[in-house]
Amino acid sequence: MSDDLFSYGDVALDLKGIRRTYQQGGKVLEILSSADLKVKKGEIVALVGPSGSGKSTLLHVAGLLDRPQEGEIVLCGENCTNLPDGKRTAIRRKNLGFVYQYHHLLPEFSALENIVLPQIINGLGKAEAAARAIELLDYMGLKDRAEHRPGQLSGGEQQRVAIARALANAPWLLLADEPTGNLDPHTAESVFALLLKLVKGSGLAALIATHNPVLARRMDRAVTLEDGHLIEL
Repeated sequence: MSDDLFSYGDVALDLKGIRRTYQQGGKVLEILSSADLKVKKGEIVALVGPSGSGKSTLLHVAGLLDRPQEGEIVLCGENCTNLPDGKRTAIRRKNLGFVYQYHHLLPEFSALENIVLPQIINGLGKAEAAARAIELLDYMGLKDRAEHRPGQLSGGEQQRVAIARALANAPWLLLADEPTGNLDPHTAESVFALLLKLVKGSGLAALIATHNPVLARRMDRAVTLEDGHLIEL
């Protein structure tokens, strides 16, 4: 896949006719049905809907963590639908950033090390990775907490480290699943404001699942899932 992110135009993510079903007992549950979605460079799209509507499934498909039964997943002009697992893993590591409701930081490593590690795995030298990590922590207001382990950080601080980690490898696309869902309203607001600022400043595309209508209204546009179909709000 080309390192020139938008050599194929401004569309970072293009989901075409995505169908995803699951077997439950003797029934087939259709979670996604002919779902279509485009997310452009510099655009932040809210994916809203109640729990169980299929938001996480859509994010897993978009992030190459799950394979649909039908449809295409196109990332920056390249059809990634049928790529082998190794290639999908490489794209996730290098070009996609993930933020979840729970931070999933490695507890035995410091905030700095949690951000350095994915960069080293991606082939960056330790010194350059550390410099990038410090820059991100400073942006998130956590430079003085760089050597603290997750257990020594508050919930909001942990999630800010998780956001910095997701952006450490300068991904093309950020996928976030209820990134402030575990935080109190005040902390959620401050963390979300930093997330939006960082995403906009980076110019990448972002698809953020949330059930919070206040947060959704702060994004560029919103879509929802109804009976497996994506509908623009």
